[in-house]
Amino acid sequence: MKLKTALTIAGSDCSGGAGIQADIKTMTMNGVYAMSVITALTAQNTTGVSAISEVSPDFLAAQMDMVFTDIRPDAVKIGMVSNSKLIKTIVERLSFYKAVHIVVDPVMVATSGADLMQSEAVFTMKEFLLPMASLATPNIPEAEVLTGNKITSKEDMEKAAVHINQMCGCSVLLKGGHTIHDASDVLFHNGKIEWFYGKRIHNPNTHGTGCTLSSAIAANLAKGYNLENSVQRAKDYISEALAAMLDLGKGSGPMNHAFNLNGTYQQEAHEPCETKKPLC
Repeated sequence: MKLKTALTIAGSDCSGGAGIQADIKTMTMNGVYAMSVITALTAQNTTGVSAISEVSPDFLAAQMDMVFTDIRPDAVKIGMVSNSKLIKTIVERLSFYKAVHIVVDPVMVATSGADLMQSEAVFTMKEFLLPMASLATPNIPEAEVLTGNKITSKEDMEKAAVHINQMCGCSVLLKGGHTIHDASDVLFHNGKIEWFYGKRIHNPNTHGTGCTLSSAIAANLAKGYNLENSVQRAKDYISEALAAMLDLGKGSGPMNHAFNLNGTYQQEAHEPCETKKPLC
């Protein structure tokens, strides 16, 4: 059976908890072959972002060309894209290659609070990128920026999801974890509201949760699941990853994306190597 493929277009997180690194881990754990196009390098860890170095639009396009002309993705996840020129390049290349199953995570602010998107880029995203997406996955602060409205209740979440859909034309999964006190998300798709309820897991290490959820959704879309099932499977995955209670770093640490990875190559050494063997 041919392995399905998924592409992440996002920024790099050198600490491994978010961005390209989290996306690749998540896609792999969700059963697809992961590829990446890097929009920016970030110097960051669990405590914050100290520097961002963007790629050029030409280099971004070159990466996308090399992926699509060789191993065509069955789904595309788009994360951190910090300026308008890069967003327009992505839109042009995705349109050229007639990409399908596009999931946009409108990353504007890191878990640590660092701004990751210029204000002009927000307008460009709303005008050009979201209208070609299959699904947008904003959190509450991002949805407030996109709609210009404060969100303080589940009713506000539903209105915001409908608003973004009417404004941009894409289905919307509005995540409730930031200011509404549960782990429930609302999906507006095909004119219908559907709630996905989750149990809040008391784990302070939530670095990269948005990247992980959107990548898991894209992976499941690539495998042929419909949108509703893709969302539910992604929520189940991220809940278990959080429940694994990985604790790394001095700040808001990463999840254990490989919580369910077992096999020969995961086994630790219990006995010292014999000196006559050159490799262990």
